[in-house]
Amino acid sequence: MPTTFPFQVADLADKAEPGRQERILVNLTHLEDYYNVFEKYGFSGNGASWAEHIETILEEHAPALLDHVELAGQGDIFLAFTDGPAATEQFLALIHPIFGDLGSLNKYLSQADPGDFFE
Repeated sequence: MPTTFPFQVADLADKAEPGRQERILVNLTHLEDYYNVFEKYGFSGNGASWAEHIETILEEHAPALLDHVELAGQGDIFLAFTDGPAATEQFLALIHPIFGDLGSLNKYLSQADPGDFFE
């Protein structure tokens, strides 16, 4: 399986609820380089900031996917729940190329307007 860093994917199995079959987690505690890239462009880089940017990307490129993904972020945690493996795969196919390395994230954030975001 290809790497999903910084995203950690888990099948919720016994703990699954309708709409929450898989969890996508990023613990930002030890990702100082990511915070620095966000701050360089005027964003907080916290979990809520990740959720807001990811939601914006999904709205622009795959709005129907939003019906299958629940996004959340607070403090040093970005969290998403999907309704199954297909939604997780589509999410990662779209988001991982941007957030999977600092160069791609730098490029994305350099064109984002901080005035369009709360975080």
